[in-house]
Amino acid sequence: MFWWYTQLSSFPLRSGYKKSAAASPEATLIEWRPRKLYTRAVEFKMALLSSPLQIITSTPPTTKAFVGLTLGFSLANTYLRYSSDAHSGPISYMTLLPGESFLFPWTFLTAGFVEPYFLGLLIALLTLAPSFRYLERLWGSFETAKFIGIVITVSNFVAFILSWIEYLVLGSENFLYKMDYYGLTALQTGVLVAFTQLIPEHQVQFFGSLRIRVKRLPMIYVTISNVLCIIGYQSPWILIQFGWLSSWAYLRFYKRTTDALSGIDTYGDRSETFAFIHWFPPFVHKPLSIASTFTHNLAVKFKIIRPFAPSADDLETGVYSSLSNAQPGGARAEAERRRALALKALDSRLANATNNRPGTPSKGLPAASASATTGPTASSSAPAANGAASTRKSVDQGKGKNKVSQDPS
Repeated sequence: MFWWYTQLSSFPLRSGYKKSAAASPEATLIEWRPRKLYTRAVEFKMALLSSPLQIITSTPPTTKAFVGLTLGFSLANTYLRYSSDAHSGPISYMTLLPGESFLFPWTFLTAGFVEPYFLGLLIALLTLAPSFRYLERLWGSFETAKFIGIVITVSNFVAFILSWIEYLVLGSENFLYKMDYYGLTALQTGVLVAFTQLIPEHQVQFFGSLRIRVKRLPMIYVTISNVLCIIGYQSPWILIQFGWLSSWAYLRFYKRTTDALSGIDTYGDRSETFAFIHWFPPFVHKPLSIASTFTHNLAVKFKIIRPFAPSADDLETGVYSSLSNAQPGGARAEAERRRALALKALDSRLANATNNRPGTPSKGLPAASASATTGPTASSSAPAANGAASTRKSVDQGKGKNKVSQDPS
């Protein structure tokens, strides 16, 4: 391809060509062909140069910073680790080494940007960069950067505490000086949790035919982490579990959302579908509900988290406060409550339509008068039944999307 480009570049690019009377059709074809090939080669070259430039200029700043930090710390760690024999093991000032992290506290954050292996670095950039580009357009640059920092720091800190507990219980120094924590596995799990909050029913297709809903992906990743930790690969795969817990806790209780209309700040996601018990199968919901409720009340008592304020929405009149709509999960919570209310109203309308069918005489009235009396009622109940049927249809359609259309009345 390069040889062809160098050969074609030798032909001058002319703005026009005047065919002479003596020129034959074959000569004209031969003279025009290099010009067309040269034009296509120039267009191909410009496309290759403009596409990466467009991607870079359209990428939000936090995503750019994330890619730059990941590439910088990963390449620096690889160079320092393999440049000399002295650094053949973990580098304590680049990755999190529990026995020496007291001297290098910045590793609680920087260790999350270190991917020592090329395959892990490639997978992280191909998955996380587009994901943060999507989240940054929804959350903003500051909230996205805060999410990245919190998930990485909290996950590494919990791993640090766990390593010291294992050392104190088992007495092995390998947990402090031979086991370092690094990589973006915690952040990958955190992104899956964020997508579960935003698009839980969206389906992802694998290998052409396998389809999995987004809300199932975090627990699949956590299950893989459990298996790898059981067979002895605690570092760095246990960070997946800590990334799942830290990202869920942050999005559930702490993430700030500002209403664009009223400017009211709300914190967390109070929707029932994002509760902790819904990460697990239904048969363990009851014991988990008791334990999670006790933990929640204890955290509220010690002012670790904020209690959820009761809703001030009037569901029957269709007036919804901006406080609940400002939360990403608040709209889903109100949609679930409106769906239950709509189903209840639907059942009552269907019951009234059944009792007031034409030809059903009322007590104490002749059949003719009863039919005459119930005629207008039946005619008025028919639209109500049709409206109820349309309401049920819209409710069923919105069941998977967590959206319920408002009652026009």
